[in-house]
Amino acid sequence: MAIVFLGSFVQSAIGFGLAVVAAPLLFLVSPDYVPAPIVMVALFNSLFNAYKYRNNIALGGLKMAIYGRVPGSIFGGVLLLYVSSSALSLWLGVMVLLAVLISLLPIRFEPTPNRMAVAGFFSGFMGTSSSIGGPPMALILQHQDAASLRGNLAAFFVFSSMISLIVQYFIGYLHWDLLLKTLPLLPMGWLGYVAAQVIVKYVSKEWIRILTLIICLISAATAIVRGLQ
Repeated sequence: MAIVFLGSFVQSAIGFGLAVVAAPLLFLVSPDYVPAPIVMVALFNSLFNAYKYRNNIALGGLKMAIYGRVPGSIFGGVLLLYVSSSALSLWLGVMVLLAVLISLLPIRFEPTPNRMAVAGFFSGFMGTSSSIGGPPMALILQHQDAASLRGNLAAFFVFSSMISLIVQYFIGYLHWDLLLKTLPLLPMGWLGYVAAQVIVKYVSKEWIRILTLIICLISAATAIVRGLQ
């Protein structure tokens, strides 16, 4: 619950990061928490953020990314069918490191329709297989103002999380027992959102970003070591 609170706080503060922070750590608690339960918490958290920033959402600009998310999610689901627990741990660690590297890139990508579709595809592939689907979209949208970034990412995550959950259901990675495991985590998703609204006013976005990267590096290293054992 503490891990989910931290991840939800980060996502609400900077626009994405719940799975980047939480997935490798929750995997150490129990592999059952990855990917479907984290995706469910991300959907819950994203609904609050999408409502808060609803006036900053441009659904027309997200259309191509949502189209790309569908085949990406299917490919991600296929990957889940053929990986072991240790391989998934290694995959999680690699995805988190990739997310950190992407966030550090100084390159500016304009959100053209084609780039949005490509970002949506990779978001679907990464999000369905590892629950970490935010970095590709964050890379494309990172130069928007803060409210637009949070709003558009949250709106995209609402649609994309539902797509991933549908795929995970049909391949057996979403069932009643996992739903029961997820329910106690949902209040922490909300508390993380509330805490971010209070604290983000007093802490610079850059400091939150630095702390997030440190947490991500630690969690990624832990997941990779576990996967190699």
